[in-house]
Order: sequence, then structure tokens, then C-alpha cells
Amino acid sequence: MRLEKPVGTWLLLIPSFWGITMAAYSIAAPLTTTLSAIALFSIGAVIMRGAGCTINDIWDRNLDNQVARTMERPITSGRVTVPQAVAWMGVQCLAGLAVLLALPFECFYIGALSVPFIIAYPLFKRFTYYPQAFLSICYSWGCFLGFPAVGAALNWWVAGPLFISNWIWCVVYDTIYAHQDKVFDVKAGIKSTALAWGDKSKPIMKGLALTQAGFYAAAGIFNAMGPGFYITGAWAFTRYYNQIRKVNLDDPKSCWGAFTSNITTGFIFWLGMVIDYLLLLGGFL
Repeated sequence: MRLEKPVGTWLLLIPSFWGITMAAYSIAAPLTTTLSAIALFSIGAVIMRGAGCTINDIWDRNLDNQVARTMERPITSGRVTVPQAVAWMGVQCLAGLAVLLALPFECFYIGALSVPFIIAYPLFKRFTYYPQAFLSICYSWGCFLGFPAVGAALNWWVAGPLFISNWIWCVVYDTIYAHQDKVFDVKAGIKSTALAWGDKSKPIMKGLALTQAGFYAAAGIFNAMGPGFYITGAWAFTRYYNQIRKVNLDDPKSCWGAFTSNITTGFIFWLGMVIDYLLLLGGFL
């Protein structure tokens, strides 16, 4: 479940916080409703990120032993058998189902649509240089789920740009993540955007970041967000762009530091949404 490395859980959870808060703002949902959704999504993120890690480790058991960073993972190291892992994956999926059933029914079928992406993602690093594009779909799904979670209709004009914005962000930070393993990945035959883009990674990521800013702003405009959204958004994008500019893509430690710093960046984005939502509830917007 990678509980000792919660960065993946946070990066899965933050887009859900975005979706929940943007939706709550759009209908002025009671604070109790919003906090309840946040609590359930927090539990669900830990469970489903763990399930995703288990699925990934099952698929990659014969690849992980070729990469220094992953060779001690439970299955490839022999500490856990594949049948044990499959059984544990079943337990996690049932627990995730229980969380989904505690949410409005719309969350159930929207959440269920993400399962094929979660299961298939590990295969993409074998057949395409763009597994990050597939992973980012999984990590952005919370932008959709947040709306029915607080009783709001799924507004595609808001959720769509928000999803694309997070999708781009995820592609960028996971490309930085992939650069730390690129030497081993070449030997193991693992494909990634880090290898596809090579020395062009930074210019491409900078361009993607600017594109993301446009979609993020569009989500705010269509949701009639207040000043907090744009002020902290500008702060987060400045931080994020500088991260791309400064990271040393040939230094695994620099890549890891830049990757994990996205937790803070994600919370800065969320801060503006929270401020606007609270201002709305207080009658100031």
C-alpha cells in the first residue's frame, strides 16, 4: 500500500479536494456536507491508492527487480506471493466499494468507470512511452467525483477544465518522477515520457504548465470563483513553474524532491478554493 510513502495518496486526494470544494462553492453546500465528503474521500484515497500499488506490483513483479529503487518491493523480493497479493487486492477493493456506497449513488457509477484505467495502467509502460498520460486519468478522477459527493450536478464546464488541468499537472510531475529511474528503465525495457522527451523534457513541461494554467483559470471562470482562487492559483503556478525550471533531471534526489513538493503546490491551489467557499458561506461573496 506504500503507507510509508504517502506522497501518492496525497496527490490522488488533492484533486478530490478540488472537486469537492469547487462543487460545494457552486451550490453553497453546508460545511458539514463538505467536511463529510472530505473525510470519506480521505479514507477512500488511502484504500484505492493502496489497491493501485498492489495491482502495479503484481503486473511489474518481473520488472521491479531490475530497478534499484523498486527491487525491494514485497512481491518482486519474494516476501509476498502473487496469490496473497491478489487476495489483499480483493480486500482493498471491497473496502473501497464500502466507501463508495457511503457516498451518493452517482459517485458509485462515476467511480466504477475509473477501475479499468487503474487496472490497465501498469501495462502501458510496456507498450507506449506515455504511461503518464494514462496514470494521470486515474489521479484526476476526483475532479469528477467531488460534484455528486456534495449533492451538486456534474457541471462539465467546471469539472472538465479542472480535470484537464489536473491531468496536465500529473503528467508533468510524473515525468519528473520517471526521470529518476530512466537509466534503469532503459535496461529493463520500461517506457516513459522521461525517455520519450529526453533533453526536451523541460521545454515540453513548461509549455504544459502554461496550458494547465489556462484550463485552471477556465474552471474558475465557469464556476464564478472569487479572488482567492486566482490569487493562490497564481502563487501555486509560479511555484510549480520554478520547480520545473530548477529541477536537475539527471539527479534522482533532485527529481524526488521536486516530485514530492507537488503536495504543497496542490494544497496552495486548494487554499484559494477553500477561502472563496468560506467567504461565500459567510456572505462576503
